[in-house]
Amino acid sequence: MKHAVTFDLIKTDGRSRARRGVLHTPHGDVQTPVFMPVGTQATVKAVKPEDVASLGHEGAHILLSNTYHLYLKPGHELVRKAGGLHRFMNWNGAILTDSGGFQVFSLGALRKIEEEGVWFRSYIDGSSHHFTPETSIDVQNALGSDIMMAFDECAPYPADRSYVRQSLELTTRWLKRCKEHHRDVERQSLFGIMQGGVYKDLRAQSAEQICELDLPGYAIGGLSVGEPAEIMYDVLEDCAPRLPADRPRYLMGVGSPDYIFEGVERGIDMFDCVLPTRVGRNGRAMTSEGELNMKNARFKEDFGPLDPGCDCYVCRNYSRAYIRHLVNTKEIFGGMLLSEHNLYFLVRTMEKIRKSIEEDRFPEYKREFFDQYYAPKRDKEEQ
Repeated sequence: MKHAVTFDLIKTDGRSRARRGVLHTPHGDVQTPVFMPVGTQATVKAVKPEDVASLGHEGAHILLSNTYHLYLKPGHELVRKAGGLHRFMNWNGAILTDSGGFQVFSLGALRKIEEEGVWFRSYIDGSSHHFTPETSIDVQNALGSDIMMAFDECAPYPADRSYVRQSLELTTRWLKRCKEHHRDVERQSLFGIMQGGVYKDLRAQSAEQICELDLPGYAIGGLSVGEPAEIMYDVLEDCAPRLPADRPRYLMGVGSPDYIFEGVERGIDMFDCVLPTRVGRNGRAMTSEGELNMKNARFKEDFGPLDPGCDCYVCRNYSRAYIRHLVNTKEIFGGMLLSEHNLYFLVRTMEKIRKSIEEDRFPEYKREFFDQYYAPKRDKEEQ
């Protein structure tokens, strides 16, 4: 069977599980490990598509959009009429759509989970909706994404073992229905999602079940949902090797630099998160000196670039003093500049991660990055 999305593993790091690969999609190749900017409602907040495409030195070639949000507004049939999500949002690269499962459980006023699917109320107007695995596939088919995620239940943290077991088994049954309902495998690829909470044996059970379906890619869901970082790393250490080495591995909803580096070290290829644009809209910059609060008074007369180590459009054209002024006067442009810079910073960091794997120096680069980004020299006011 020819899949729409395939993966080539190019190189592995000799001292960790870090991997260098290429994801081949109908809308171009994506170099991995990769951070995917999030365009929840068919837009990366505050950043134009052409600016997203030019991030870093190599460009961003894939982003994520949200099935749940686009189903509610403007509606997937409207997007279909527009020619699909790529045309609707003027994006020429690859698109991954999540299934809507996480949002149904985290945003919807949940009414009932049953074998058939989920009843929930819209966070927009309170209207009642029924989402099933088949519904999720139909919506994602209409959106026309390159990668579709299977409809799953994301168990909260903490959750007792019996609930998590039932949840992962339901997720497996729903995945089988997603695969059965999805027919156009040469146009779109379906990825399965491992669940199991923080219980390693349940994670192993989930991995075994979903890998039997021989899908073109797999994700690890249900992490970074409130558990301590140490627990997440420990579980992730056990999870990644249970997924096929010749398929892409996606850690869902992770985008802070520490989580990305720890994920790459454990064999993860794909990441996504709203973090860079969210903190940007709130006046924070991700820089080679760590995260900076641009509302801080010490930047009032600082006419240097936002990040002296960055060559992005923002750092080449605007000063810290100007950006601080925009942020403190609540001008929209401030959030736009910080969002673009933060995305550039993460995309450029991923480029450096890929190069370090190619050169067999990933552990050294990780240590260098952490020594700079998480250095204790920053005062508490900036945290």
